[in-house]
Amino acid sequence: MKLRVLGCSGGIGGSQSRTTSFLVDDDILVDCGTGVGDLPLEVLSRIDHVFLTHAHLDHIAALPLLIDSVGELRSKPLLVHATPETIRILHSHIFNWLVWPDFSAIPDQHQPFMRFQPMMVGEHVNLRGRRITALPARHTVPAVAFCLDSGSGQLVFSGDTAYCPELIDAINAQPQLRHLILETAFADEQLGLALASRHLCPSMSLTVLAELNVAPVVHISHLKPGGSSRIMEELRAGLPVLALRRLEQGDVLEF
Repeated sequence: MKLRVLGCSGGIGGSQSRTTSFLVDDDILVDCGTGVGDLPLEVLSRIDHVFLTHAHLDHIAALPLLIDSVGELRSKPLLVHATPETIRILHSHIFNWLVWPDFSAIPDQHQPFMRFQPMMVGEHVNLRGRRITALPARHTVPAVAFCLDSGSGQLVFSGDTAYCPELIDAINAQPQLRHLILETAFADEQLGLALASRHLCPSMSLTVLAELNVAPVVHISHLKPGGSSRIMEELRAGLPVLALRRLEQGDVLEF
């Protein structure tokens, strides 16, 4: 499997600050932030599945526009995989005919442009030999992490999360883990904000990493604009020998 980083920033501000979205192979999106908008229409039309970690705007911002842009170009609905709670939020607050049309009923309910597929923690979806599993996460809204398994290697994306022992256990259960994408949104001087918003800061991320029994390459994502250098300095000072790097827009991870 091949994961291309379309966006991994914790905010906007310039061409290198696209919010969270990853293109997996050529037919899967993991989250649907602003980075999706940089893809050509032809590429967008080939996406068959979107897996959402949660319903916050920076992770779903491009989803309504994506469906609107490609709906008539496709012969089958775009499948959006998410927890029942996330689906409820999207139906109530986005696809409600007030903010955006309900594309799960357009052009009709029998053949819509979009179809929601509920996915619970621990459940997996098999797509032509590729397995995507929802893992536990803790955020201010219902949220999951994802494990992507090619059969010969695995990648875990934490999504947005606070310290979560269940997620650590799930990461440690992946014997062929090649990559871990771990959000670290705030520097340590913003610990109070990190706790209130259920994000990680370097001290908490280092605790997570210290409890791992596996040794993937660790990619740090979701850094808030303006604080990225400080966050990476604090992480590297805590674990100088770890294979740890800042995730960058345009990165390609293979596993």
